[in-house]
Amino acid sequence: MAFVAAAAEGLKRDVRVMSLIGTAHFSSHFYQLMLPPLFPLLAERFGVGYAALGLLPATFFTVSGICQTIAGFMVDRFGARNVLVAGLAALAAATAATSLVTEFWMLIVVSALAGIGNSVFHPADFAILNASVATNRLGRAFGVHGIGGNLGWAVAPVTVAALTALLGWQTALLILGSLGLVMAAFLWSQSAVFVDHRHPNVAAPGPPSSSRAAARPGAGESRLGADIRLLTTAPVLLCFAFFTIYTMAFIGLQTFSVPALMALADLPLAVATGALTGYGIGGVLGVLAGGLIADRFGRHTLVAVLGMAGGSLCSLMIGLGPSLAAFLVVMMTGAGLFLGLMGPSRDLLVRAAAPPGATGKVYGFVYSGLDLGSALVPLFFGWLIDSDLPRAMYLAAAILLLVTIVPIWQVHRQAVARVAA
Repeated sequence: MAFVAAAAEGLKRDVRVMSLIGTAHFSSHFYQLMLPPLFPLLAERFGVGYAALGLLPATFFTVSGICQTIAGFMVDRFGARNVLVAGLAALAAATAATSLVTEFWMLIVVSALAGIGNSVFHPADFAILNASVATNRLGRAFGVHGIGGNLGWAVAPVTVAALTALLGWQTALLILGSLGLVMAAFLWSQSAVFVDHRHPNVAAPGPPSSSRAAARPGAGESRLGADIRLLTTAPVLLCFAFFTIYTMAFIGLQTFSVPALMALADLPLAVATGALTGYGIGGVLGVLAGGLIADRFGRHTLVAVLGMAGGSLCSLMIGLGPSLAAFLVVMMTGAGLFLGLMGPSRDLLVRAAAPPGATGKVYGFVYSGLDLGSALVPLFFGWLIDSDLPRAMYLAAAILLLVTIVPIWQVHRQAVARVAA
């Protein structure tokens, strides 16, 4: 009976941790998609084209990528929950400040500030999940984390559109940013349940654990040298390459699908936004299935490869298929489904590359590839839209998704070789 009670208590704790981290990730992705649905209005308000508007996500993700590795080191130094709450508060405050801008250059500044806040989520979230959740539930934990993010993307366009229609875009952003500050306060009030990954036997906050330090310095080697050596190992660099290429396609589809679909099929704004929402909902369903598959069947490499191939096929069909609203919505939803399916398996592949005690810095560095890819692609995809080449955007995304299979397979080959040795 004592064993059953302990197991039930452990499950209850894990569910609570998953829910809190999923909510935090929801907030991160929700705020990432605040401005793209407003691009048609912002283009008219500030008299700029879509290539110029591409500077906003480019700035956001460039700053986030630069800061994400730094945030990973801060997570390992100061504790994940402290960094997580501070980042969420900064992201929400920047969103609220966006409502006050009067010139286009101000949008670039607040995008940079928002990028600083956004940089903390992956290193902090995964450090908390790996330390706080039972190993046999990590696939589902990563799935809940992914679902939270995809729900944020799915809900953001319709929420922004509805509030903008009722109150105007500036009031909408002020309200949504203020709600994020409330969410940060709630997360802090509940965060005692998190286990400090630096000292896994106690809840956060706690002192760093000397027994779990990863990549210990050798004779004559500094701690910084050991950290750099860890981050430049082949599995970590391959994971970084995967995230960079994958995100160039994923964020391109997410950021510019509304204007691209409007140009490609002459869809009204509401229908094009609905297709983007389908992309997010498909991602939620895919992550839900992917988490169960990851825990029950494994085969993480196979699932990741199939997900990327399926997403590539859907994007290819949009680029080459008929300009029918229903078809385009289905293909967008399918792309989200396949890309969501591979999410938990992808995160578990990264976990295998992160030694104990170094979760923050490894996840921070690897997932900065997300921000690098997000920063590289907006100007190019925006130029394609300005050049009236929306189909080319989807063809480019399809090619990028196929290319990601190369680093996935290389990570798998190296893992097999290490086991054989």
